[in-house]
Amino acid sequence: MTPAGRHHAPELRAAARHLGRRRFLTVTGAAAALAFATNLPTAGAASAAELDARKINKDPFTLGVASGDPLPGSVLLWTRLAPSPYEPGSGLPNERVTVQWELAHDARFRRIARRGSVTAHPEFNHSVHVEVDHLDAGRTYYFRFKAGQWISDTGRTRTAPATGSKVSALTLAAVSCQAYHDGYYTPYKHLAEDDVDVVFHLGDYLYEYAVNAVGGARNYTDRTLPALYNRETQTLEDYRLRYALYKSDPDLRAAHAAHPFVVTWDDHETENNYAGDLDENGNPPAEFLIRRAAAYRAYWENLPLRSPQRPSGPDLQLYRRVKWGRLAQFDILDTRQYRSDQAYGDKAHVPGPETDDPARTITGATQERWLIDGWRRSQALWNVVPQQVTFSERRLDLNAEAKLSMDAWDGYRASRQRVLDGAKSTGIENLMVLTGDVHVGYAFDIKESFDDQSSRNVGTEIVATSIASGKDGAEKPANWETYTKANPHMKFYNGRRGYVTVALGTESARADFKTVSAVTTPGAPITTAASFVTESGDPGLKPA
Repeated sequence: MTPAGRHHAPELRAAARHLGRRRFLTVTGAAAALAFATNLPTAGAASAAELDARKINKDPFTLGVASGDPLPGSVLLWTRLAPSPYEPGSGLPNERVTVQWELAHDARFRRIARRGSVTAHPEFNHSVHVEVDHLDAGRTYYFRFKAGQWISDTGRTRTAPATGSKVSALTLAAVSCQAYHDGYYTPYKHLAEDDVDVVFHLGDYLYEYAVNAVGGARNYTDRTLPALYNRETQTLEDYRLRYALYKSDPDLRAAHAAHPFVVTWDDHETENNYAGDLDENGNPPAEFLIRRAAAYRAYWENLPLRSPQRPSGPDLQLYRRVKWGRLAQFDILDTRQYRSDQAYGDKAHVPGPETDDPARTITGATQERWLIDGWRRSQALWNVVPQQVTFSERRLDLNAEAKLSMDAWDGYRASRQRVLDGAKSTGIENLMVLTGDVHVGYAFDIKESFDDQSSRNVGTEIVATSIASGKDGAEKPANWETYTKANPHMKFYNGRRGYVTVALGTESARADFKTVSAVTTPGAPITTAASFVTESGDPGLKPA
């Protein structure tokens, strides 16, 4: 972390002093502290005057459109009005705006399925989240928004198949880690053109780090980014502006317009390697929770999330479930908000009493019970867990007792064992974990005992590499030989940028790791680095 980011902004410290720790550590206190820190009205949106949308004289749809969390008869549509996205306030006054929306069966909007209007409130940075219900299950739809004279780009989305229906196929894409300052979003350009049903974003949609005038590794020569981006995000305005920068990228906009997204966060949407109410630099929790409240609010404002995910102060329930007929159940996890502090000072460490302490958790007890209870009721052929950090054991050296990452599930081994025991006790079929975070592609067999490589496979883990984080990367990073030797259950390791697609079927699942040669220069082609298959009822990855 940069020296400037080692202490919280004066606004956060003032808000914490204003309320005091005891009062702040309640939901209502946190909401009040956030309002104090950001001048956010506490009375609600009804107090804002209305802006005549005809007075908007620049395109307000600069951040594109998106959809998310498909249900059998419902889709969630998103946009945010931002005629001047790189300015505080995004170029709109502190007034509410009426936005029209249309959902159609065809891209020319000749067969309208539903239409309506929604209010873009200044309290939510003029974002809109439209939950359209009473739709046909398993259908593709097209959507767009209108404000005044302006019409947005057209988005394409889909509803999930009917609950309990027999579904023969689903293709998903998994993406993660899109540091704007590390490179172009070329993988998203290719993903927008790929034939997938749904995209799972596994975290680090945003990075809190500064972005300089030339966009870091993008090294712009045709534009100069405002100086307000050249600092770490801490306040609500900081986070809102950073999302505007990221979401103005044309390749990211294209991917959102092409496919529904199901999103979950990791750490950088708030602050590197935070754990619960603890940041990485030991600042007072009351201050950090105000920052977390700002980050969570900006996350909800800028992502296609439904109303149950709307935050309250520093709390946002992001874990949730999406079903795809009887073919797949997706249990989307949050391994940041409820976790215990990292063991051994968050340094690579051999297993010890802290990693195996049953009192420590990466999910929190409530989410852990929710996951296992959901498996107990599952009727799905494939039980997929989209989440953030590496689930399988990943030994970092060749020593007899190897060091492990304390930020991943390796640092919470008792927590992982409870989850694996839960999977076994519920008798679920075909466990698959989807992971981001590490800026490389991995494919793991999940072992019954990682200490005994001859033990049976109980599932598979597919780790999606980054979209841009880590810059261009390398096909074989410097530690490739060490990691592949130390971890026989690691069937694949590639350090290029890209994404992974997983085609789920009734007999097997196929994972294709797709990479580009560079992101520090635009336009690289996409190639398939490797493909693996796991058969239904027989966990374990085999080259396709």
